[in-house]
Amino acid sequence: MPVHRVRRVIRKIDPWTVLKVSFVFNAIVALIFVLGTVIFWSVFVNAGIPDQINELALVIGLENGFQMDGPTYFRVVLLLAIIGTILLTGFFTLGAVIYNLISDLVGGLEVVVLEESSAPPVTRPATPRGATTSPVRPLPKVKPLVRSRGKSEPTPPPPASVPAEEEDEDSEVHQTGT
Repeated sequence: MPVHRVRRVIRKIDPWTVLKVSFVFNAIVALIFVLGTVIFWSVFVNAGIPDQINELALVIGLENGFQMDGPTYFRVVLLLAIIGTILLTGFFTLGAVIYNLISDLVGGLEVVVLEESSAPPVTRPATPRGATTSPVRPLPKVKPLVRSRGKSEPTPPPPASVPAEEEDEDSEVHQTGT
């Protein structure tokens, strides 16, 4: 298949579409961040690491030790995820608006795309009203050579079919000529 290089220019990005897509994308990333933190914290607690950090803090000389409160950390992570989703969605949407303004000045972003194309479609030219197209005559079928007694002679092709219009004209000519 032939490959053609085609230039495309991105002149405008719809801010509403960017808002919707970036919100969904950032919400999924925030959800992954929160769930990852919860899983990490549960592994962290099950390994006994917070207790070891508290003991180390007491050895170092901290009077009250170092208390790690899981629910507080979870609230902070959830708040950061929500704020991050809102801020990043706003930045992406603002970026689309700024791109549209710059694109009006410089003409947009040019991208070269390679397109594979099959054979071009066959189109018939349009005929004007009232015009008749001449019928296409099929090629006569040729029978294979018939061999009889060592000689090969081609058989004559069948008579070509004549369209109805031409038969009328021919018959009139023959009738007036006789």
